Amino acid sequence: MRIAVIGGGAWGTALAQVAARGGPVTLWAREGDVVESINRAHENPVFLPGVALSPAILATGDVRDLASADALLVVVPAQHVRAVLSTIDVGTRALVLCAKGIEAGSRMLVGEVAQAVHPQAPVAVLSGPTFAHEVAGGKPTAVTLACADPVLRARLAERIAAPAFRPYASDDVTGAEIGGAVKNVLAIACGVVDGAGLGQNARASVVARGFAEMTRFGLARGARAETLAGLSGLGDLVLTCSSTASRNYSLGVGLGRGEAATTLLADRRTVAEGAFTAPVLAEAAAEAGVDMPVTAAVGALLAGTPVAQVIDALLSRPLRAEGV
Repeated sequence: MRIAVIGGGAWGTALAQVAARGGPVTLWAREGDVVESINRAHENPVFLPGVALSPAILATGDVRDLASADALLVVVPAQHVRAVLSTIDVGTRALVLCAKGIEAGSRMLVGEVAQAVHPQAPVAVLSGPTFAHEVAGGKPTAVTLACADPVLRARLAERIAAPAFRPYASDDVTGAEIGGAVKNVLAIACGVVDGAGLGQNARASVVARGFAEMTRFGLARGARAETLAGLSGLGDLVLTCSSTASRNYSLGVGLGRGEAATTLLADRRTVAEGAFTAPVLAEAAAEAGVDMPVTAAVGALLAGTPVAQVIDALLSRPLRAEGV
């Protein structure tokens, strides 16, 4: 199976490195300096510095060079998936969605966007606790690979699996997508807790109550609870709830310190997906009648509500029974 990766950021480059262990990989990147550096020096100093890349990775800025691939790993930010996929003749080739988020305006998951643009293409989702530097460096990593077609799922797993990169199979595409999208928002919330100096008790509470929100929303959208409790949901949340290597967590730390969201987001070449997902997720939850107070709090912070006011509002909510 011939693999191409769409997106030359840190995660796209790391996935190209993984796939290159099984054969040549084409990597499409928008940035000309990234394409040039990967082809000339086998490195991506812009997004993945310090990692020696496989010479089996061929970078390009022309989507026509993706034509020979059997499967396309889509690793562009969630808000750009529709625009990028609209420029590519996909046909019936597999789309493996690696972006985590919900499209603004339509409130569609990335997989739903892909199917709307290319209805004939089978869709899979690759998601889980994955810091790009660790994956590219060959450190042990496990992920969820979700696809409704068991034959395609097995072929994809066999192609990308490596001794240190272990995909676990699932047919719950919706659950894998929701876990990845919601955890980005919750990672911001955990960063806020640390930035505001609220302590480790508070952070653990946010993780637990945030996971309850993820589960409520996922079940309302048809996901399975065991998927949300797996690698693509709880596993990814655990990874990003306390590490500055997470863009979303780092954004939250700044918000917790009282810095303006506009300032924090303006100085980023990489994308904190949770900043775009939070308001859309809050709207979708309200429309579905799903209670998601932590998500709503993150949305309020991003809109400019002072951190002390947001925290007070959360802590003054009526007492209730625990449980999903």
